[in-house]
Amino acid sequence: MTTDSTVGKRRDPGPTPDPAPRRRTKLLGRQPLGLAFSAPYVIFILAVLAYPLGYAVYISFHDFFFTAPGVAVERPFVGLQNYIQVLSDPDVGRSFLNIGVFLIINVPLTVALSLILANALNRVTRLRTFFRVSYYVPYVTASVAVVGVWLFLFSQNGLINSLLGSLAPDPSWLVNSTLAMPTVALYVTWKQLGFFILLYLAALQNIPEELYESASVDGAGKIRQFFSITVPGVRSASVLVTLLATITGANLFTEPYLLTGGGGPDGASTSPVFLMYQEGILQGNPDTAAALGVILVLGVLVIALIQRRLVGGKED
Repeated sequence: MTTDSTVGKRRDPGPTPDPAPRRRTKLLGRQPLGLAFSAPYVIFILAVLAYPLGYAVYISFHDFFFTAPGVAVERPFVGLQNYIQVLSDPDVGRSFLNIGVFLIINVPLTVALSLILANALNRVTRLRTFFRVSYYVPYVTASVAVVGVWLFLFSQNGLINSLLGSLAPDPSWLVNSTLAMPTVALYVTWKQLGFFILLYLAALQNIPEELYESASVDGAGKIRQFFSITVPGVRSASVLVTLLATITGANLFTEPYLLTGGGGPDGASTSPVFLMYQEGILQGNPDTAAALGVILVLGVLVIALIQRRLVGGKED
């Protein structure tokens, strides 16, 4: 009887694998080429967004002021003093109230009109390109040129007041403390509508046409199809449009600056960003301007999270 000589002997495990590739995979990911392609954009975000935001947070906690290049001065840490000063300023409170009025008008109107017009343009068969370009032209047109048209329309002796006659408001739209910000909201909605229409048009292409055919066979009309198929089918686009419209409104500056002469009348159309410009540039108080900017960023983040929960719902 023979005995296997290998019994009881330990098998040779072979060469030990090199851990270096695993470390490189964890560091660079499974697709290092993708990381290389995205690196320029990451650098751009860090340089243009992340670094200025971090520097603004630093400024907001210090007694900061501008100096000549190369001049070293002390900028002591002041804690929350700049934030307390900003929050106790009645002009700041009014500017946030103004921007709240703007968002209440602009965001729902932008979402509704963009979706309705995009759905209509998606069904157009003749002159489709002409209509799409027509809606997009105001978005790419310089604000200074378009503002001139709106000043002509909504001035005291403008076309709108001429058509309304005795029903025209007095004082007129842009110099009326009640109507100034709603008028600015309507202008921004009209000017940026073309961009959001394009977003919805792209989302509508992903809805299968068979869904509309099946709904039509089942007897569903156009309105029922719109609310049962179109609106749920573009939910992700609605979240994006709502978020972008909110961010645009929170950063409102050019429109009230040009339309109402810098936040008039008597601050009725002043925005937080315009106050930041006044505090930081015109009055030389970058520390309080930075504190106002940080508060604005936090406020937009909170509103964006609430909107995502309300508009986006529970997504997979």
